[in-house]
Amino acid sequence: MSVYPARSADPAFLIPLTPEARRAALAAALPLLSLPFRVGRDRRDPSQTPPWPHRDRRRGGASGPNDLYLPEPGPQYRLSREHFLIGAEGDAYFLEDRGSACGTLVEGRAVGGARTGGRCALREGDVIIPGGSGSRFAFKFTYHPPPVGTEEGSPPTLS
Repeated sequence: MSVYPARSADPAFLIPLTPEARRAALAAALPLLSLPFRVGRDRRDPSQTPPWPHRDRRRGGASGPNDLYLPEPGPQYRLSREHFLIGAEGDAYFLEDRGSACGTLVEGRAVGGARTGGRCALREGDVIIPGGSGSRFAFKFTYHPPPVGTEEGSPPTLS
């Protein structure tokens, strides 16, 4: 399978929707500048003492298998170390589950799980929940970043 960057000069974005997603992203919007954009569980246990400093969270441009690391306390995990990726072919974006145990929800549709992998098209506004409905992490896929410095630019939250 060939994965090519989208043809548009403007990147797509992931908008964190939950407090945990915002803490992991360190931003109100993550531009998907380099594709495929890989997401997975941080191998370091955030409940360890001393806790890992927030600025030490690996993100964007990090060495390793992921561009965004999601910290999840154990001992039972919903997220896999290499959970999902976002890629593009032509002008179309897709999400591919990387063989995770619990799968990924995209607008309520299960993608992957049971280490089977899977793939689906991404559309404007799709909500992505890695690890399924019990996950603490949720993101919105969009072509439009929120305005900065305004209340409307505050990331929406899931109830």
